[in-house]
Formats: sequence, structure tokens, C-alpha cells
Amino acid sequence: MSDAESESVGGREDVWTEKYRPHTLEDVVGHDNITDRLASYIERDDLPHLLFAGPAGVGKTASAVAIVKELYGDNWEENFLELNASDERGIDVVREKIKNFASTDWSGRAGSKPSIIFLDEADALTSDAQSALRRTMEQFSNNTRFILSCNYSSKIIDPIQSRCAVFRYAPLGDDAVETQIRKIADAEGITLTQDGVDALIYAADGDMRKAINALQAAAVMGETVDEETVFKITATARPEEVQEMVQTAIDGDFVAARSQLRDLLVDKGIAGGDIIDQLHRSVWDLEIEEEAAVRLMDRVGEADYRITQGANEQVQLEAMLASLALETGE
Repeated sequence: MSDAESESVGGREDVWTEKYRPHTLEDVVGHDNITDRLASYIERDDLPHLLFAGPAGVGKTASAVAIVKELYGDNWEENFLELNASDERGIDVVREKIKNFASTDWSGRAGSKPSIIFLDEADALTSDAQSALRRTMEQFSNNTRFILSCNYSSKIIDPIQSRCAVFRYAPLGDDAVETQIRKIADAEGITLTQDGVDALIYAADGDMRKAINALQAAAVMGETVDEETVFKITATARPEEVQEMVQTAIDGDFVAARSQLRDLLVDKGIAGGDIIDQLHRSVWDLEIEEEAAVRLMDRVGEADYRITQGANEQVQLEAMLASLALETGE
């Protein structure tokens, strides 16, 4: 095996989401308005506390790490504390780990630059922990900046939100995802077909981390990544399969629709919650009357709620298809 081949194989063993993680704010794709504003804070040496809100895989953590790297360069890790609030939810975390780090005096080594505490999934913190965090933010604001990341800003108490500059990250657009996965495919020597690109974009649904992980998993299967490989390794139904199942139920053929559902759940191993998500995305692509689309959306929402409450996925999805078929027969 040549050195180049050895290097290529070794590269495949890396986790690509880390290997291709942005190093600067300029590298963060799909959120130019946000990264430009963050860069201006750094240029003016006027960084406030920050709150990043949005779904997973859209660049919140990447932005936080990029900020610290631009502030501290090679010494960034010494001035950065990262915690995942979903793992450490209690008030003791705020009182101990966060307070101990925030109270450390870095001024002798880092000049006037503040140390950074990044709290991922901050919406998982209890109300008491958030209240304690708010007091800590006030107490150590002279030498520490907090960057909070969450999926839902509504779960962050108002006293914290009012102390932060809030940035809302939307799901990444198709062009941003395609540009990045093509760049990675070229760097890794992977042949990526157009239908493979489209499948990765669909499966990721605006989540860059999911797209890159899917690309790496698909690349293990062979040198060419195509649609079939992507849908197989991501356990994602093709959009047309979901649409056909719903259309069959709407046409009144519950037995056939149920068979198609079982194929997705059992034969292809797709989770019921994922089918619900795909149904939600496909509703307005169906060739049905607007009133029927509204009814379908209502059924999807009801099934989603019941499943999240612990109900049997297959039973709830079959009940949804049955209700659609019965409405047709009325």
C-alpha cells in the first residue's frame, strides 16, 4: 500500500464532523449574518454574553469554539470551559464547576480578554440551576463571558435572556449542506452522485452534523455514495414511499397502506418518530385538496403527541392511516 493510500485509509478512521469542524467564524457556513455580527464583537473587543438558539447540527457549538479560537489562538483550551447541561442538570454544577472556573483570575496571562464558559443544551438546566447561573453571570461579568446554546429559547428564564445577545440559528439551507458535503467528498476521494447529494440533503433536513455523519457512514460502503446507500445507512424512507403510503390511505385502501407502513417500520427498520417527521415534511407535496392536507396535518400532530407520550408507534401510525381511509369512505 502506498503512503497516499495509507493516509487515505487513516483519514477514513477520523470522525469527519471533528476533522472538518470550522476553525474560524468565516468557516461557519449558512449563517453569514450571525457570524458577521459575532466577528464585529471580537473586533471591537466588546463580547457580551451570548445565547444561541436553534436545532441540532446548525453551527451553534462551532460558532462558540470559533469565537474562543479567534480570541486566544493556540491557548484557547486553557481559557474555555465546555459543559453539557443535559448531562449535568443540577444546581451543584452551577455552584461548583461553573463558579470555580468563572472565579479564576486569568488577567495575568490573557490580558483583558474574558474567559469563556460554553453551556450546551442550556434549556435542560432546571429553573433553580438557571437562577443560580444568572447570579454567577452577574458576579463574574468582569472576567468571564457565557455562551449558552439551546434548542428552545423559551425554556431559558427571562433574566438570563435579558443578559444575553440572542442569536437564532435556522436549519441550514440545501446549498450550504451541498457545498460542504461536496468539499468533504473531494477531500476524502469519494465519488458522490447527484442523487446521493439529494438523498443526504433530504436525510439531514438542515442538520450539517447529520449530513457529514451520513456521508462518512456511506463512504465505508464503497468509493461511490449514491441514493440507495444513503437511504439504507440512514434508515430513512424515500419521500415518494411516504407520500405513496399516505395517498393510498387517502384513496381508501387501508390494507395496502398498512402493508406499506409495515415495510417501512419492520423491513427497513425506520423509527415511527422518523416516519412522523417525514410525513410532516411531505404533507404539502401531496396532490390533495387543502382541506385534506389540513386534516392530515392534524392526524400527524395527534400521532406525534401520542408517540412522544410513550404510545406504541405502529399502533398510532396505523390508527392515523385508518382515520384517513375512513374519512374517504364517509
